[in-house]
Amino acid sequence: MNTDHDWITTPITRELLRGALDVERTEHGLLPHRLPARARAQNTDGQLAMAESQPSGVRLALRTRATALELDTLPTKRVYAGAPPRPDGVYDLLVDGRPAGRGSVDGGNTLTIDMSTGTAAVEPGPVGTLRFTGLPEGSKNIEIWLPHNETTVLVALRTDAPVAPAPDPGRRVWLHHGSSISHGSDAASPTTTWPALAASLGGVELVNLGLAGSALLDPFTARAMRDTPADLISVKIGINVVNHDAMRLRAFAPAVHGFLDTVREGHPTVPLLVVSPILCPVHEDTPGPLAPDLTGLGEGRMRFVALGDPAERASGKLTLNVIRDELARIVAQRTADDPNLYHLDGRALYGEADSAELPLPDNLHPDAATHRRIGERFAALAFTGDGAFADRHRAGRP
Repeated sequence: MNTDHDWITTPITRELLRGALDVERTEHGLLPHRLPARARAQNTDGQLAMAESQPSGVRLALRTRATALELDTLPTKRVYAGAPPRPDGVYDLLVDGRPAGRGSVDGGNTLTIDMSTGTAAVEPGPVGTLRFTGLPEGSKNIEIWLPHNETTVLVALRTDAPVAPAPDPGRRVWLHHGSSISHGSDAASPTTTWPALAASLGGVELVNLGLAGSALLDPFTARAMRDTPADLISVKIGINVVNHDAMRLRAFAPAVHGFLDTVREGHPTVPLLVVSPILCPVHEDTPGPLAPDLTGLGEGRMRFVALGDPAERASGKLTLNVIRDELARIVAQRTADDPNLYHLDGRALYGEADSAELPLPDNLHPDAATHRRIGERFAALAFTGDGAFADRHRAGRP
């Protein structure tokens, strides 16, 4: 701990957090969750358990006169067997809504994943400290956005002046669900994932239920969305259903209806935007499953390949083009009774021309530049003009 300041230690409580649906008290501190305990209890998949505990969109929101702060955390860092080390997770500091710093935390637990065998093991590690100094004088709102891709236990918060929860900014709350692309995949930092960028441009508060590998129309996720206060809701559906080869067309359409029905139970009139997949050339007309090509893993390169046969579409196997057509049909059908339901073709966010200019590095996930492009496109299409989330839509929270 730095001793150059007269530190005040403030207990980290749920009241200091935004973007988390639940918190868990562990032996080390407070672990934010993006799914509630009831949903977690119904899940048996390790990938989803890891994804929902990674705090994409979760941030500490403080009101303080402090000019220095320290945050002790216990991160869990992922290591892939046979691959070079991954970069540490990034914390973004905002002061009165403007970027004011960025940092990482050393130490932490190590989760080693062997993609060739599908096994994983955790090695415990020490708590680390994030430090920001030289902050502006006077009262201000501070946000510390937690790493979007690194499970983070919040251990201790120290400042050189008292802190309180930041006041409610009075902005509309946007609840979004999607895959690893919405989770943040290879974005540069937590405030530069495409949903965080779009939220900033749209002037809304983000609750991000982007769950890497896990946008599979799970009923417990729909119930979590149903029960979460929101003014705006979007669901981005398709890529995980295809790359997991999770269902056929016969099951997909009723599952989409059921997911939307559940969300509507809690939000009957809130603007609800259904977003189909962005362009992903390996799955446009080729079904899943998807598998990693590990031949370049030792050099830090990995690509994904689709293992399905395009001819299998005739038996109901799903591709991205099939899913886009089906989502458009479902939304068109439902809008007869649901005037606050909207549809956005994901290729308007990232399409053929974008793929030629900014190809997906691993055939699946956008890089940092592409996250920025998708976020800016979504903000323009959803939050302005005739967009589903334009200011004219003021249904309000249930």
